[in-house]
Amino acid sequence: MVLTLAALPLLCGGSASGEERFPPPDFTYHKMPETPVPPPPSPLWEYADTAALLAALALATYLALGRRSRNGLLILAAVSLLWFGFRREGCVCSIGAIQDVAEAVFNAHRAVPGTVIVFFTLPIVFALFFGRVFCAAVCPLGAIQELAAIRPQRIPLWLEHTLGIVPWVYLGVAVLYAAGGTAYVICEYDPFVAFFRRSGAASMLIFGACLLVIGIFIGRPYCRFLCPYGAILGLASKLARWHVRIPPTNCIRCRLCEEACPYGAIVSPPAPLAPAERRKARRRLALFLAAVPVWIALGAVVGRMTHATLARMDYQVRLAGWLAAEKDIDPNDKLALDAVRAFRNTGQSPAEVFSAAAARLETFRTGATLLGAWIGLVVGLKLTQLCTRTPRDDYHPDPRRCVACGRCFWYCPEEQVRRGWIQSVEAVLPQGTPVPLNTVARRDSPGEKT
Repeated sequence: MVLTLAALPLLCGGSASGEERFPPPDFTYHKMPETPVPPPPSPLWEYADTAALLAALALATYLALGRRSRNGLLILAAVSLLWFGFRREGCVCSIGAIQDVAEAVFNAHRAVPGTVIVFFTLPIVFALFFGRVFCAAVCPLGAIQELAAIRPQRIPLWLEHTLGIVPWVYLGVAVLYAAGGTAYVICEYDPFVAFFRRSGAASMLIFGACLLVIGIFIGRPYCRFLCPYGAILGLASKLARWHVRIPPTNCIRCRLCEEACPYGAIVSPPAPLAPAERRKARRRLALFLAAVPVWIALGAVVGRMTHATLARMDYQVRLAGWLAAEKDIDPNDKLALDAVRAFRNTGQSPAEVFSAAAARLETFRTGATLLGAWIGLVVGLKLTQLCTRTPRDDYHPDPRRCVACGRCFWYCPEEQVRRGWIQSVEAVLPQGTPVPLNTVARRDSPGEKT
């Protein structure tokens, strides 16, 4: 035993007298490496993005309303896709800026960068004056779908109107989650940001690829049936003073453009109604208007009933559920197990989590009620809109659905005359189609150039 204790210093690398046989290395002159910290992004990039957005919107307005150039819009769409999409990786994004603005409105402590405000408001301002020129060739999500629409086909009008409600529902859900600080679902489920960044979840890559494949045959599926920002721009475009026109001058009602738009945006003149039918139409419109409050109340009730389901996306609520059922968690549920383990390591009391989750549930109860009322309002107004008839004599793009892509330009005989492709409108009209006298008189007037 004495021998063993005496030999212990030798086994540890030293002698009994304390003399070190293998002295430790000397770190006196060693300098610890510094952790590199990347510098913040230069504000010049923000200024460049803002200037590029303003220039692209102005150029798109000129190409769509002034120059009437479909080729120019395609070139601008390709440039916007490269800059705002792949070069800037889809951020800052006007669509995702909805969430920043919503969170700032409902949270006084949330500040929104100036670039985000500009990207959110500038396309809306242009839409209020010139229509959806942002969708025409500036938005990278719209640009990638426009370039993919090789053989787009029209879908039934009833399906167009039904799916057109989805963006408004998506808008309400996105505002609900962003306002409460739960999630930015628009960015989280952006179908093309994974392409722009050349990385991302496999599920989102598959989702984006599926939309592009669908977009070959059904034009712009995300823009028309999912995009919440497109819904806002469509509403603003309805108030615009200037819009894209199919003919450069007067419509001759040749109907050649009727099937030209794959987005279902061209509206034909309504057929006149008999006096008895007009009375029925007015009664139907009054009935649907009176039903709007009913739809709102019904939506509020249904929304309140689903608040617990909507709250499951909130982390506090999910953590409380995992803690309450800790013993029953699936061993393969790594997310739940890691969250519970991390919480246990903090040493906090589960009662604090349960209290916070209860408060979040009350918040979601109010938010889900408002969301349901919003959806009821959207449904009620949509049904009312389908009962309205606007008298007009020409074919024109519906400003809410028209994305100012310029596809309809080439189908119009008046446009073909303006470009010098044909000498007269009569050359492309079916035999026996009457031409309005005002068009003939305008074309035959002295000094008029074709």
